[in-house]
Amino acid sequence: MANIFSNTVCTLGEGPLWHPEEQVLYWFDIIGKTLYRSDGTDEQSWDFDEHVSAAGWIDTGVLLIASETSLSVFETETGESTFLHPLEADNPITRSNDGRADPWGGFWIGTMGKNAEPGAGAIYRYHDGTLTKLFDRITISNAICFAPDRSHAFYTDTRKRKILKVALDEDGYPDGKPTLFTDLTAAELNPDGAVVDAEGNLWVAQWGAARVACYGPDGALIRAIAVPGVQASCPAFGGPDLTTLYVTTAADGLDPAGENDGKTFAIPSGTTGQKEHQVIL
Repeated sequence: MANIFSNTVCTLGEGPLWHPEEQVLYWFDIIGKTLYRSDGTDEQSWDFDEHVSAAGWIDTGVLLIASETSLSVFETETGESTFLHPLEADNPITRSNDGRADPWGGFWIGTMGKNAEPGAGAIYRYHDGTLTKLFDRITISNAICFAPDRSHAFYTDTRKRKILKVALDEDGYPDGKPTLFTDLTAAELNPDGAVVDAEGNLWVAQWGAARVACYGPDGALIRAIAVPGVQASCPAFGGPDLTTLYVTTAADGLDPAGENDGKTFAIPSGTTGQKEHQVIL
């Protein structure tokens, strides 16, 4: 059963990150340009002057944050950001969207048009001080996550309703062309953010379907968990034993929005997640 983790209503809740050292959840309201942090009791927030969407943990109190125009190092104690690398800073059409640290200490980040302009987005990897474009002509970048054995990564263009996987080389870069993991077209489901558990199963939020669905390593549906918010946007495993599934939702575009739309939820998953990888600068 889903429990409300945060009553804060996000226009576009996204990017949940369980910090394994701090034992807290971070998440964003992309449209609200806000970062949130909560241990389930006390909640903090930080406002930004542009869209922020995804983070990786560098240290206690230190995050890598992807914004509309850059990657930055953010210190939660002082609220100060230090510029790290531009991210499509010369393109006013796009902003960052889904992102996640990889097992090598790199950070994958997707972009998209602010109005979901067709093919305006891309997916990049930041590693060893270099930002490399991995895939382009993506409309809504999502579902960036990694197999526990480092063998491959997943991602999707939500509009195409196909989750892809791509083999990774020994340095964590794509090795060969992406292949189909699972096709949600016939079911008319929209894959959003995703995370992989310790057993290699992929858990993906399905925008508009009020659920997070779990798919086995073979791409077959195992089960789905109901989410009280219609527009489930991204899951993250957390809690002391990594068995809680935290799920962000969005109220954007709902008229009227329900009482739970835009809130963040904590759901017993019945499985164990992976510890989020540390970003190594």
